[in-house]
Amino acid sequence: MTRQYSRRTLLTAAAGAVGAAAVVSLIGRGGAAQETTALRGTIMGTTYRVTLPRLPAGVSADTIGRELREILDHVEATMSTYRTDSEVSRFNCAAPDEWVPISVGTSRVAAAAMEMARLTEGAFDPTVGPLVDLWGFGPDGPSVRIPDAAAVVAMRRQIGYAALEGRQDPPALRKQREGLRVDFSGIAEGFAVDQMAETLDRIGVSDFLVELGGEVRCRGSNVAGRSWTIAIETPKLTAARPQGHVELTNAAIATSGDYRKFFIVDGRRYSHVIDPRTGRPVDHGLASVTVIARSAMQSDALSTAIFVMGPEAGFAFAERHQITALLISRSETGFSERMTASFARYRGERPA
Repeated sequence: MTRQYSRRTLLTAAAGAVGAAAVVSLIGRGGAAQETTALRGTIMGTTYRVTLPRLPAGVSADTIGRELREILDHVEATMSTYRTDSEVSRFNCAAPDEWVPISVGTSRVAAAAMEMARLTEGAFDPTVGPLVDLWGFGPDGPSVRIPDAAAVVAMRRQIGYAALEGRQDPPALRKQREGLRVDFSGIAEGFAVDQMAETLDRIGVSDFLVELGGEVRCRGSNVAGRSWTIAIETPKLTAARPQGHVELTNAAIATSGDYRKFFIVDGRRYSHVIDPRTGRPVDHGLASVTVIARSAMQSDALSTAIFVMGPEAGFAFAERHQITALLISRSETGFSERMTASFARYRGERPA
């Protein structure tokens, strides 16, 4: 007997060797030098960094680093679309109506992605990969060209989260449409961060900050015994200073935007963020969306979905679902901010 994915609400749910360990001296209260441990490395085409102000008795940084690296290697091995031997790639090559076995971790990500797709009515869609490839932002590498309208229409027929089916026992995925593929890049990094955080909890690390490709989750306090200060990036490549900061203790934060991956044709900007509902790159005034949530998987997926929705629909969605979000839009004079009331509390400001 198989058990299908339940329709729970995501909002209420909670390269090579081990990354190098470094001891960094910081200045704490009273001007005294204090030491913190930093584990860093590369994975999934990006970098990660784990900051540990205090280590549990009897546990070395090398031991922690090895455990965290095993988690990251497993996520990459199972969910990468760049690896032909991954579970995701194997599913993408499978025929319709065939159950493809997957690991428990991939099953968790698939269930969360499908629930997010339903919650956002398709603004977040884990099957959008073929459109991402068509616009030149996929594993085949960049292609600075605009696909013709007929190609976009044809590719849209291949996508659609409603044609993706999952089960938990035993974990497997099945497609109901020829050509359907999944790409969990909008949620897998957040999942990896959450897995690292859970491992640190199990080991007994009470204070940490985990960052992978810009997805952040923290717990406890920094080396000075204070909340973690997280910078919010100004949404342009040449920014001299952050847009602002938030103070976090036990939370996750992620930002989605269009200012790092894009191409320009005839003076028009085409973002790597594809709206699954239109088949085209998003085209609105938003530059970035930052979301604070209980888990990195939530903040990762929600920031993407709200960015796709745009400044008005995205803000309305965030308020309706009580999401802690900051939306930064381009304006004639630079950037303008709009935040939900819960986000304003992290900044010590009133919402606009």
